[in-house]
Amino acid sequence: MSTIDAKEAKGLQITIMGRSFRVACKEEEQRSLLEAVDYLNRRMEEIRDQGKIVGLERIAIMAALNITHEFLGAKVGGDFDMAAFKRRMAHMKTVIDQAMSEQTKLF
Repeated sequence: MSTIDAKEAKGLQITIMGRSFRVACKEEEQRSLLEAVDYLNRRMEEIRDQGKIVGLERIAIMAALNITHEFLGAKVGGDFDMAAFKRRMAHMKTVIDQAMSEQTKLF
């Protein structure tokens, strides 16, 4: 999640493993944040239900480690790096947006 301007942020109440938290989140990012909360909660419950790890802090650390491993290993078809692809697409969008804004000045 990106840095949030206090004026743009809204408080969002989330629950993970039965514990409630209030987080700042832009309105347009709430849906994806709630999906992330749901994913994290499911992963933590899976780890808890296996019974091998005890304690909320240890469960959270193992879930974070597993999710980070998934994220860093997110490659499709061998050498295709999804994170790098998304960064390149975001950069291309910025370049296109800049070019388009200059075009509107011509008319």
